[in-house]
Amino acid sequence: MVPGHQRLTRRHAPHRMTQASAPQRQDGGGVLRDNYREIVVFCGRRSVAVVVHFIYGPRRIIAKQALSLGMNQQQQVASEENPYQAMQARLDLASARLGLDPNIIAILRTCEREITISMPVVMDDGSIQVFEGFRVQHSTSRGPAKGGIRFAMNVNRDEVRALAAWMTWKCAVVSVPFGGGKGGVVCDPFKMSKGELERVTRRYVTGIMDILGPDRDVPAPDMGTDGQVMAWFMDTYSMHQRSYLPASVTGKPVSIGGSLGRVEATGRGVMLCAREALKHLGMNPKECTAVIQGAGNVGMISALQLARIGVKVIAISDVHGGLYNKAGLDLTGIREHMKRRRTLDGFDGGDRIGNNELMELECDILVPAATENVITSRNADKIHAKIIVEGANGPVTANADKILDDKGVFVVPDILANAGGVTVSYFEWVQDRMSFFWTQKEVEERMERIMVDSFAATVDMAQRFGESNRIAAYMLGVNRVAETTRIRGIYA
Repeated sequence: MVPGHQRLTRRHAPHRMTQASAPQRQDGGGVLRDNYREIVVFCGRRSVAVVVHFIYGPRRIIAKQALSLGMNQQQQVASEENPYQAMQARLDLASARLGLDPNIIAILRTCEREITISMPVVMDDGSIQVFEGFRVQHSTSRGPAKGGIRFAMNVNRDEVRALAAWMTWKCAVVSVPFGGGKGGVVCDPFKMSKGELERVTRRYVTGIMDILGPDRDVPAPDMGTDGQVMAWFMDTYSMHQRSYLPASVTGKPVSIGGSLGRVEATGRGVMLCAREALKHLGMNPKECTAVIQGAGNVGMISALQLARIGVKVIAISDVHGGLYNKAGLDLTGIREHMKRRRTLDGFDGGDRIGNNELMELECDILVPAATENVITSRNADKIHAKIIVEGANGPVTANADKILDDKGVFVVPDILANAGGVTVSYFEWVQDRMSFFWTQKEVEERMERIMVDSFAATVDMAQRFGESNRIAAYMLGVNRVAETTRIRGIYA
């Protein structure tokens, strides 16, 4: 049985699906099609179908998986903090609500390609340290794989798989012509010298060289990496290809083909989604407060951007703890302090609080902008925010979704809320391919149009299907990927 789905009991008695009850899907051409052919059961308070298995052809099981149709996020993930299982659980819900072909679902539930490499690197003291690196391509159905490179000690295969899949859905939600990819190296970049970091980067690029390229897989920065790392990345790839290939990576410094507006893009996208959520709920930004979990690039820029539209930012945190000031924080001062010290420690503009306490503060907007699994079934009922805008990838576990939904929290999911980064990465890739660059105003205007339209499409999907914003965003993205997968067909 797939983790997170209910076991068959008498309460969930088998029922042969009729034409009226069968899940339906609207294809791009407007044709409604029945995709299910085998046993289903009724489950949950909404009398919804759970597909047990599908049989196509003589005694051949093509797919065997439990998919819940409109279960309103009641399913539980066996290992709550496994992000890949959380992604699959949400994919299953969205797929069943769409009535997707089970053969397509089987494709979307797995990653196309995974690489694990061992990387011997000479350290400054002459010793050799062997690092482990990953690169995963979840889907290239809609275009080259796209996704960041993470340098952190907690990088693992399932995390990278989940992040790659989230990139697939994210790109589809904002209609960017990329698939999903992600990479990482198990290391602590903050304890390495600049030379050691460069050697790790170049060795990593060399190890995954065969699957990279502007038309294959285009990496970008993530946790623990930045524009300098991307410059080394691009240089290494270009040297091996004997060509200047700036479109091989995004998030580069502007001087070597980066885009104006890229550094601020993810945080600005968070602000745009928060602004649209406030507008949707009839709330005045100038009367609202915000709490930011994470003081890195995304968190800090989200805070500054929210302040620009009148929101009062009352708390922010880093890995060591939070800073709280009911009257509002001096964000400019905090930013300068972080540049010098790389920590909030020593800044006097507020009271120190713990990270858990910060997450539970009374506020209008909560922006988790650090890492995965910070809101779980253990603390979701203690969240007092009216709106959650997910600046990080996977900050809310699948098991916490229903708790927040029952509390009436308006959640803007990660695959929409932080898609500003990949949107401007797409702009950078386009500009590099053309060798024609846009002004910051052009970048920001084009990004805003895409983010606002995508927010509206997600909310409309949620209202039409009676689902949460998260499942609606999944439905939007998954349906687009499924459609291209179906149209392209399977190459034997």
